[in-house]
Amino acid sequence: MHYLPIAFPFFLLLFFLFIFLLALIEVGVLSYAYQRMGIDRRYVFALLLLSLLGSYINIPVYQLPPEQVASGSEVVFFGMRYVIPVVREWPGTIIAVNLGGAVIPALLSIYLVLKNSLYVKALLGVVAVTLIVHSLAYPVKGLGIAEPIFIPPAAATIVAIILSRESAPALAYITGSLGTLIGADILNLGAIRGLGAPVASIGGAGTFDGIFLTGILAVLLASLLTPRSTA
Repeated sequence: MHYLPIAFPFFLLLFFLFIFLLALIEVGVLSYAYQRMGIDRRYVFALLLLSLLGSYINIPVYQLPPEQVASGSEVVFFGMRYVIPVVREWPGTIIAVNLGGAVIPALLSIYLVLKNSLYVKALLGVVAVTLIVHSLAYPVKGLGIAEPIFIPPAAATIVAIILSRESAPALAYITGSLGTLIGADILNLGAIRGLGAPVASIGGAGTFDGIFLTGILAVLLASLLTPRSTA
């Protein structure tokens, strides 16, 4: 199951944003941010690239009963164009997990929690962002669940700084990624039936852009808004 989660012009925009951030990483602007997160600078490029390219891959995990599905069109939500894959014979809605928008962010978030011992703060932050995102997530016909793309990074940044200015970069990524996955996708799985979406991808169309931007904007904003340690 391979298809771009968002329309090509918007995917291209994220790609150019990635190139811009790569340039910032190379000159050291973002190295401090990721060092604060507990990630070596050498791995920043690989993580961002894997997240972007991994959005193309959806791993099927479950199939809903047959229904009339939408096919071969685009859905506009909050100014973003999301792709509905072309299908000819389809048994129903396939529930899938997106590699770049769910698997990689979830694994990295767990790693950051363990490395920085942020068990309680991460739990509180994820709950807070989950509630915020869930309240704004919206079922979209033919697509699945979508949410405004700037809500997760903004909410994650604010929550992370409130919980811990010292650990804000790591908390911003953890709460933004997991909060979006849980609040927008997992808690809305029951609303998927009847939307006519051929594929409902956890971390894919409708939420991938928010999660990808969370990995960039939340960490950058949190790092800029928190002071360097003098220790």
